[in-house]
Amino acid sequence: MLRQPLLKRWSDFRQRQREVLRASNAPTLIAPTPIATDGRATPVGSTETAEQPEGDPLMDVLPLGAQQPPTGRRDYGTAGRPLNRQSPFYVGFVGAFGVLVAYGLFRALGQLTQVITLLIVAFFMTLALNPLVEALNRRGLRRPISVTIVFVGLVAVFTALGFVVVPPVAQQGGLLADNAPRYLDNLLANQFVQNFDSHFHVLDKLRVELEKMVTDGNFMSGFFGGVLGAGKALASGFFGFLTVLVLTLYFLSSLPRVKDAAYGMVPSSRRPRFISLSEEIMRRVGSYAIGQVAVATINAICSWVMMSIVGIRYAAVLAVVVGLLGLIPMVGASLGAAVVCLVAVFDDPTKAVIALVYYIAYQQLENYVVAPRIMQRTVSVPGAVTVVAALAGATLLGILGALLAIPVAAGLLLIYEEVLLPRQHAT
Repeated sequence: MLRQPLLKRWSDFRQRQREVLRASNAPTLIAPTPIATDGRATPVGSTETAEQPEGDPLMDVLPLGAQQPPTGRRDYGTAGRPLNRQSPFYVGFVGAFGVLVAYGLFRALGQLTQVITLLIVAFFMTLALNPLVEALNRRGLRRPISVTIVFVGLVAVFTALGFVVVPPVAQQGGLLADNAPRYLDNLLANQFVQNFDSHFHVLDKLRVELEKMVTDGNFMSGFFGGVLGAGKALASGFFGFLTVLVLTLYFLSSLPRVKDAAYGMVPSSRRPRFISLSEEIMRRVGSYAIGQVAVATINAICSWVMMSIVGIRYAAVLAVVVGLLGLIPMVGASLGAAVVCLVAVFDDPTKAVIALVYYIAYQQLENYVVAPRIMQRTVSVPGAVTVVAALAGATLLGILGALLAIPVAAGLLLIYEEVLLPRQHAT
């Protein structure tokens, strides 16, 4: 009973406002619209009236009994039609602007590839070290102290690896530089090389080309530019390593707050389910990082055993290099094998052939037996999915894609098992 009078009063009020607006926009002077004393607006030339009860709070704009102000205004002409959004010019302009924005974002992401890679590596290390931090927390230690202990242990491990690798490499590098002339003389004195040179005169051609390169200014500038580029790449790698360590420390210390802030953006009705899935995905990502470290460690130990048996020099240093390169999915083991075989060539070609045969057999074993079994236990991803995901990620995004492929596959598989399948069974 109360809704209809209220609607009627609001309709009358809106009618009065439209009349005032129409009168104020008139290009010529017109007579003001008379306002009845009973609160009714009587348009010019109209005999119809509308009842309006007194004391209406909606009529404060025009009090009862008031007259409208004069509405005479200068004629500025009639407004044109609005811009047609179906116009080819409008569509083309907006589309071209959107393409430029998308291209700018793509170029910006391309420039940030290195930064994104460092962030992903630091995030993987954080998820791999976070179980150790939580284990210390369960033993009664506060999180800052736990993070400090774990981070100091991580730095100690890298420092020990540096002491194992750097001094022998520096020492053996100096010996290699000192013995390089002798190695060259032995190579030239080889009977096969002499016979080959007697037929094709390869050494004379190499000598002529070497003299040309030494006297060529472009070659010398390119050579020194390459040396400076190598030094710059080495400095950039060291800076990236320190950046990853610092980011890992920050991520470890602030991980609970970051997760709480992210979970707070989810609606409360879906928050428990979202938290459960997110925690499981992060656990699988951390387990994947741990599994990759385990695979690389096994490769390094087996390589050290093989080099010790065969008699390849610098076995400990090369084993550490193989282990570090083995952290790179798909291509890391091949790079480590190439380094070992290249070093073995200068010592004894026969040892290089033995190492090559070993790595060909071992990589088949690692790719189809060791890595799939470890990843299936840590990440809960079938072996076939692991291999296919790693191949697809490496093909699409290189090293970054290989790092992301298996965790993404683990997350998608979890969503398939926990979300999609239950919905299909419920319908």
